[in-house]
Amino acid sequence: MDRNEILTQVQDIYRDVLNNDEIILTEATTADDIVEWTSLTQVQLITTIEHEFNIRFSLRDMMDWKSVGDILDSLEEKCSQRF
Repeated sequence: MDRNEILTQVQDIYRDVLNNDEIILTEATTADDIVEWTSLTQVQLITTIEHEFNIRFSLRDMMDWKSVGDILDSLEEKCSQRF
């Protein structure tokens, strides 16, 4: 799975969890860019991403995230460790 495919899948998760089909994610997208993306929904997003990709993020991973690009970096790293 390449990075664009991962971004598309993550975007689908954001749209579903945040109940907003108009969300368009880029690597530069942050919580400040999406009204529905709050600290509470962040937990739901992380849980759903972990479930969908069958991975677990560490607290350290999550503390370093500033944008969707950072989440994608972590996802790529975790997914590559599975193989």
